[in-house]
Amino acid sequence: MRNLQDCQTDSEDASARSARTVFTSPSKAGDAAAVASAISIFQPPAIEYEGRGAAAECLALVKSLWRSRYRATVTLLTSGILLMLIGNMFGQIRLNDWNGDFFDAIAKKNLVALGHQLLLFLGIVGFLLSLVVAQTWMLQMLKVRLREWLTRHLLDEWLARGRAYRLALAGELGVNPDQRIEEDTRKLTDLSAGLAVGLLQASILLVSFIGILWSLSSHLVFVVGGHHVSIPGYMVWCALAYALIGSTLTWRVGSPLIGLNSQLYSREAELRFALVRASESAESIALYGGERDERRQLDGNVDRVIGTMSKLTGAVSKLTWITSGYGWLAIIVPMLVASPGYFSGTLTLGGLMVVVGAFNQVQSSLRWFVDQFPSLADWRATLHRVSAFKAAMDRLDRSDETVEHIRIARHPRGKLAFDGVSVLFADGRVVIAETTVEIALGERVLIVGESGAGKSTLFRALAGLWPWGTGTILLPDPAGMMFMPQRPYLPLGTLRAALTYPDAPNAFSTAAVEVALKRVGLAEFQSMLDVPARLDKSLSLGQQQLIGFARLLLHRPKWVFLDEATSALDELSQKRVMSILDQELEGATMVSIGHRPGLEAFHRRVLHLVRSPLGATLRHGPVRNRAAVPA
Repeated sequence: MRNLQDCQTDSEDASARSARTVFTSPSKAGDAAAVASAISIFQPPAIEYEGRGAAAECLALVKSLWRSRYRATVTLLTSGILLMLIGNMFGQIRLNDWNGDFFDAIAKKNLVALGHQLLLFLGIVGFLLSLVVAQTWMLQMLKVRLREWLTRHLLDEWLARGRAYRLALAGELGVNPDQRIEEDTRKLTDLSAGLAVGLLQASILLVSFIGILWSLSSHLVFVVGGHHVSIPGYMVWCALAYALIGSTLTWRVGSPLIGLNSQLYSREAELRFALVRASESAESIALYGGERDERRQLDGNVDRVIGTMSKLTGAVSKLTWITSGYGWLAIIVPMLVASPGYFSGTLTLGGLMVVVGAFNQVQSSLRWFVDQFPSLADWRATLHRVSAFKAAMDRLDRSDETVEHIRIARHPRGKLAFDGVSVLFADGRVVIAETTVEIALGERVLIVGESGAGKSTLFRALAGLWPWGTGTILLPDPAGMMFMPQRPYLPLGTLRAALTYPDAPNAFSTAAVEVALKRVGLAEFQSMLDVPARLDKSLSLGQQQLIGFARLLLHRPKWVFLDEATSALDELSQKRVMSILDQELEGATMVSIGHRPGLEAFHRRVLHLVRSPLGATLRHGPVRNRAAVPA
C-alpha cells in the first residue's frame, strides 16, 4: 500500500479525534441511539509509562542491541577497551612502585639512581600513553556505533507503517520524537559508553590496588603508650570510610538533578518545537501581523526553560560543595592517615609515597560515584526518556485493547466494502443508509459533507491510520492503492525525489518523469529535476497538488483515494489532472472526499454526509452517466 502522506485537511483535523461515525442501516437507528448515548467522549488511548529501574531499562536496550547486526562490532570494541584497561592497570602498578624508588633516590641524594629512575619513567609513561590513545580511539568508535545502532533502531520502530501518525495521538510520550531520536540518543550513547568505561576502569584499579594497599598497611605501626599497634588493612578501611561518607552526601544532595535534567530536556524540546513551528509558519504569521503574539508564546517557552535551568543551577551548586570539597580534602587525607607510620620510623619517604599512591588509586576508584554523579543524573534522565519512547512504540498496538477496533481484511473479489463499520469520535455518529456499501473496480465515487462531519477521518480509517471503531473494511490489494491528501508530502531533496516518492529517485526514467510534469502543467520545472530545494516552501499549494498528480501518473495505482486533493487548483488545472483518470488511468477506481463545487462532474456516484440528531447520515446521491472530461 502506498504510504498515506500528511493527512492534513481543513478543520476536520481538529474534529477528527472527536466524533463517532457509524455505518449501519435505518432499521438499527434505535440501537444506534442507545450506543451513542453510552459514549460520552472518545480520545485515542494515551500510553502511560510507569517507569522501571535503571537496570531493567538498560537490560531491555542491551537485549535489543544483542539482536542487532551491531553486536559483533560493539563486542569487538568493548573487548579491545577491556584489554587496554588491563594493560593500564599493570602500568599504574608499575608507576606506583616507581614512585617509591624515585623518592627514595631523592631522599638518599643519589643522582645516578635518580637518572635511572627518570629513564624508567619515560618508558612507563610511553607505554601508558600508547594505551590511553588506543583506548580513546576505541571509546569514540564505540560511541559512534552505539549512536548508529540506537538511532537506526528507534527510526525502524518509529517509521513502521502508520506508527508515527498514531504515536502523535498517544499522549505525552509521543510528543517531540525528533529530540528523543536525535538529542536523547546522542546523550545516552555518549554517557553510557563513557560512564561504563570509567566504571570498569575504576573497578579494575580498585581490585588491583586494594590488595596492594592492604599489604602496605602492615607497615603502618602506631606507638600507643610505648606499645606498637598495627591495624590490619588500616589504609583500606580509611579509604572505604572516606568514600562512603562522600557517596552518601552526594546522593542525598544530588538526587534532585535526575528529575531536573529530565524536565529540562522536555522544556528544551518544547522550545525547539515552537521555534521550528514559527519558522515553518513565518509567512502566515507575517500576513496576520502575529509576531507580537508569537513572541508572547515563545517567551513563555523560554521562561519555562530558564526557570528549570535556574533550579538545575541551584542543585548543581549545592552538589559542588560536596564534590569539590571532597576532592580538595583528598589531597591531604592520605598523608594524614599514613603519617603515623612515617613519624614512627616504620616507613621511609619513598614507602610513604607508595602508600599514599595506592591509597589515592583506591580512593579515586571509590569516589567515581561522587565525581560522576552529575553525569549519572544526566544519563539516568536520558535513559528514562529513551526507554519511555521505546516502550510507547512497543505498546502502541496494545495500548487500546479495551477499545474496539475496525477490522481490515482483503476483499475476496478485489473490491472495497464497508461491513457494519463504525468509526469512533466524541460528538456523535454518522449513519450510512445501507448495512453494506461496496465499491467495485473502475467506479468513481465522491463523498461530500460539511466540515467536521468526519470525511477526513473516514479517509484515515481506509488507510488503516484510524483503527478505533467496529465492523470490517474489506480492501483490494494494498499494493495497488494510493492515498492523496490535501497537502502532498514533499521529501527533502530534489524535485525528482518528490515525484518518485515513496520509491527511489532513480525508480523512473527521466523521460517518464518529464512526461508526467508536462501532463499536469508543470513543464517549466523539467530543468529543475535534480536541483535540491525546499519544495514545500518554494511551491504554492496548488503546485504541490499538481506534483501529487504527477506522482500518481508515474505510479499508476488501480485504486486512488483523494482527500481535497484539488482544493487549491483552478478549474482548468482541475480538469486537466482529473482527466488523467479518464485517459492514462481509465480502469482505476477513484474515491474522492471533498466539498468543492464542481467535483461531482468527475464522479458517477455521490455519497452525502448529512448531519442528523444522531450524527451525520451517509446518503446516496444520483448516479451520473458522463462522458470523459477533456484534458
